Amino acid sequence: MTGIFLGTFVLALLSAFVLTRYVRDIANARGWVAVPTQERHLHSSPLPRLGGVAIFLAFSCCMGLATVWVLRHPRIHAGFSLKTLLTIFVPASLVFLLGVYDDIRGAGPYFKFSVQGIAATMLFMGGLRIVNIPVLFGDHTLPWFIGLPVTVLWVLAITNAFNLIDGLDGLAAGSALFSTLVVFVVALLYGPSLITVMTIALAGAILGFLRFNFNPATIFLGDSGSLFIGFILSALALQGAQKAPTIVAVAIPVVSFGLPILETALSIARRLISGRPVFTADREHIHHKLLQHGMTHRQVVILLYGVSAIFAMLSLFLLWPTGSSLGLVLAVLGIGIWIGVQHLGYLEFGELARVAHRTFNQPQIFVNNLAIRRATEELKVARDYDQVRRILAAAFGSNDFDSFELKFDLLPGEVVPFETPDPSAARRPGHSYRWSKAGVPKVLNDSTVWTLALNLLSSANHRRGTLTVHRMYSPRDLQLDINLLTSAFPTALADALDRTLAHSAQVIPLTEKDPALLAAQAG
Repeated sequence: MTGIFLGTFVLALLSAFVLTRYVRDIANARGWVAVPTQERHLHSSPLPRLGGVAIFLAFSCCMGLATVWVLRHPRIHAGFSLKTLLTIFVPASLVFLLGVYDDIRGAGPYFKFSVQGIAATMLFMGGLRIVNIPVLFGDHTLPWFIGLPVTVLWVLAITNAFNLIDGLDGLAAGSALFSTLVVFVVALLYGPSLITVMTIALAGAILGFLRFNFNPATIFLGDSGSLFIGFILSALALQGAQKAPTIVAVAIPVVSFGLPILETALSIARRLISGRPVFTADREHIHHKLLQHGMTHRQVVILLYGVSAIFAMLSLFLLWPTGSSLGLVLAVLGIGIWIGVQHLGYLEFGELARVAHRTFNQPQIFVNNLAIRRATEELKVARDYDQVRRILAAAFGSNDFDSFELKFDLLPGEVVPFETPDPSAARRPGHSYRWSKAGVPKVLNDSTVWTLALNLLSSANHRRGTLTVHRMYSPRDLQLDINLLTSAFPTALADALDRTLAHSAQVIPLTEKDPALLAAQAG
């Protein structure tokens, strides 16, 4: 059997090597090339996208020869099921043709998903299906109306996951090579000879193609290659799951396909968080982020090869599942993914973390919001200017602002409602009142604070000046709903000034530095 495996691998490798060169030359001659017209494209010159044709032909050639060999020696290869081969190969060919059409003419996402869904249903009807999900349903067998959509979802997810990471020279093909080798090892231990032959043939075809696809590439994998490889791997994982133990059947494929699955999950999560359509193309994939960090194309690909190798190695640990090995694999994966995503610097997840942090601080936000709401209600019944100032001091005394300045304008006939050193100032149009927390300088440097100025316009359409609040720059989030300050609060303050200044015929003695004033509550 070792000789058969080695011969299949070498044949697939040589076939893919020769066919890739031939396909590349034909595609260039026919003009079937990808022109870098969009910002997300990373190549600078037109290159053919039909590399998947060479992989498909090399794989098909090997499987055809293997079928002839099995028909001539049926007793030696009793585990080689021609029915299973056709069950996988026929829908895989359909997906391959879909990819060729997309590479040459272009296809919309819904059309592509529809064809892939038909191919996945063909797998299900042929007996390749997810029969149980131990994590959710224990060891109970799923009814067909649950097993069918779950199987289709699995096939679509893996098929398009490899398509999604096909953004750099050699990245998708190299990642698929590691995943293929893992499926080969699992099939060698648990599965029939058909799966081992198919995986080793696919690995050889991918490796032969990589000679022309690694940076700097002369041909791209294209949808014909990435969709075909992803579909084959998803189908082989389903077939291997029929013979392997539950933990191997479920965990190993998921872990071994770790990089494309992670890329897909991040892309969907990013786009949902930012409110963009899921199928929108962008330049925020993992490889794009690494390029933005200053790495070269080749460095990024090699690094992600290493990530794929780590996923593959960790998945093989699960061949001998125990409580400790499973826990170790999950811990290493979780920590590694968390650290990696943090270093990539996705804005969407930073915003998600900020919202989560704000949720933890919600009790303090409630307190600060209630202080502004309470001040708004108390301003509506304030009797004099002294009380207005106490209400403002109480409202801002416990929240995240460091100081405020109230500048108010007098209407004709109004006077300053407090004593001033200059008697002539009593009838000037503009006056101010400043307040700051203990320990905060009365005069703040503009470079160390940010300000929010609220125009005070009363219900009677009287302009009453401005209230400017100050906060020193700090990494700590503002624990306050700013909408409360910009909606009813300015109008309530302006109405209070309208009401209290209109009855300010008498001068009210008041010392601004009186500590009892600053600590007092309104009323």
